Amino acid sequence: MNQEDIDICKNIATTVFENVEKLLEGQVGNPKAGEFVKIGADGTPTSYIDIIAEEEVIKLLKDAEFESYLISEEIGELKLGKGKQESISLSEELLNNEPKSKKEREEQEKPRFIFLIDPLDGTSNAIKNIPAYGMSIAVANVPEGREATLDDVQLGFVKNYANGNFYEAIKGNGAKRNGEPMTPSSETDLTKISLGGFTKSKTLSVSKLVDTARRMRVLGSVVLELAYVASGKYDAFLDLRGSRIIDIAASKLIVEEAGAIVTDKYGEKLNSRLSIYEKAVVVSAGNPDLHNQIIKIINNDELEKIQSVAIVSRVDEYKSVLFSLKIFETLLQRNMETVIESSLAEKLEEIKEDPELHKIIAKTVNETPEIAKHIESLNFNYNFRDYAKELNELRTDMAIILGGDGTLLRTQNQLTKEIPIFGINMGTVGFLTEIEVENTFEALDAILEGEWSKEKRTQIIISHENQTFRALNEVVIMTARPAKMLHYEISVDGEVVEELRADGLIISTPSGSTAYSMSAGGPIVDPKVGAFIIVPICPYKLGVRPFVVSDGSEIRIKLLKRGKKAIFVMDGQIQKEVNYMEELVIKKSEKDVYFMRINKKYFYKKVKDKLNEGGLDSINRVL
Repeated sequence: MNQEDIDICKNIATTVFENVEKLLEGQVGNPKAGEFVKIGADGTPTSYIDIIAEEEVIKLLKDAEFESYLISEEIGELKLGKGKQESISLSEELLNNEPKSKKEREEQEKPRFIFLIDPLDGTSNAIKNIPAYGMSIAVANVPEGREATLDDVQLGFVKNYANGNFYEAIKGNGAKRNGEPMTPSSETDLTKISLGGFTKSKTLSVSKLVDTARRMRVLGSVVLELAYVASGKYDAFLDLRGSRIIDIAASKLIVEEAGAIVTDKYGEKLNSRLSIYEKAVVVSAGNPDLHNQIIKIINNDELEKIQSVAIVSRVDEYKSVLFSLKIFETLLQRNMETVIESSLAEKLEEIKEDPELHKIIAKTVNETPEIAKHIESLNFNYNFRDYAKELNELRTDMAIILGGDGTLLRTQNQLTKEIPIFGINMGTVGFLTEIEVENTFEALDAILEGEWSKEKRTQIIISHENQTFRALNEVVIMTARPAKMLHYEISVDGEVVEELRADGLIISTPSGSTAYSMSAGGPIVDPKVGAFIIVPICPYKLGVRPFVVSDGSEIRIKLLKRGKKAIFVMDGQIQKEVNYMEELVIKKSEKDVYFMRINKKYFYKKVKDKLNEGGLDSINRVL
């Protein structure tokens, strides 16, 4: 943005601030100003005092000599200027409003700026005359042929009407308060910080942060509280409810230009699209050290240093077994306490004694170039049995599992201690695994340096007669005789919800929603959702569909057809038989499964990367 544009936008912002401040006189502290008028474009209630502020903004931009886009809390998205006002969808405008010819491009005058405005942040405070309310104006460039994002924001202005402070930032040129540069906090001791923000119900991981901080502030104005991080008044601020982009667009730039940090919940860069509907979880701190500590706490990542590691691998392929030896060597060189699952230890002993060892390695190197450099020179001079442990005896800080989802499911089902699992994909899909094999040692370095997070996954407990079984993905109930349907009764929390005839039933956790459940027509469910999915397999009636129930529910399945038996299978691993009128009782397990993650964007990226093959994308490529 050139200096002329900067001056134009700053003059508009200054005029808006001055005019709105005059209009607010007599309204602040006036209960009538807070009377409900309508639901705003962002879905939140609008009061009279909000309308006053927004109308002034619209008037100034409508009368401007050039056109601009406006995103504002109450009225939504507009195109304004030269006396005109038009409701639009900004994304559609930017993506679909390109002139078709060169002449049209030369003749068409495009809007000059995108203004994002929160006319009054802290409305409730203003109505009650609590001195924490202000206005926010951000200005972004208009991009060519794509949606606008927070990266396009070039200018940020915030006015605190309660005390007159004026915050401003120009991208690449720093941030100021009342014309003076700001210095964020350098405090890194959690016991000394002033923390501002909003949490949400059941955010248990944040309680440690709130309890540890010296003081906690909830002022009710995201715009001002982010500005306080930039100026050092706050050491940190977070909004775990999700802030609207119009609220944070200006303050985010001010924070970053002041030298402080603002990211999403996982420490990733905020670059949401500019839209009235967009929200983002915000975590901000005065310095990187403090910010990293907060990110770890709110993601439940305050983990002890890894000191002991177990290695588990599929043993039916040489590539997995040989690569596990390389990991074993690497861990020993890092002075880590390392154990090997018993069947893997036996397989390594067997290979070590094989007179064709050099041929086995050469063949594996040739067939798996992605790991070739790691297995060309391996040290077999170990007594692997000395390091061996049965799965149910493992008590390590983490378990590295080499294989596909089947290997991972078999392993976790036999663990008797809640050991965080790190999966390396040596199978076909590997949806539950964390990384592909070629990224192993980079990931291992990160883990041993403490750069990982822990993700909790729900399991189910299946009770039948006097036996109980666990499953991470699903339990499948199906006929023991191929091509024969069974008659089922399904009840949830004591209420019969369905009687049906079908080839079988799947009761899945969110983890299993991307497995058999999905293939049978069930929905994909985010693992953070507390739910179970009940999916009939090939039901007889057209109206029978999958349904989702709370994971706090008790599900009972009963066979209603005399003389017919069924089998039930847990995670494709354990198979048992159930007879007429016997019940299967399915509940949430008290024991969870924990995965080690080094990738913050895990679930939806996996869905895109692993499950698109053979879908619409593939069809489109063929066509």
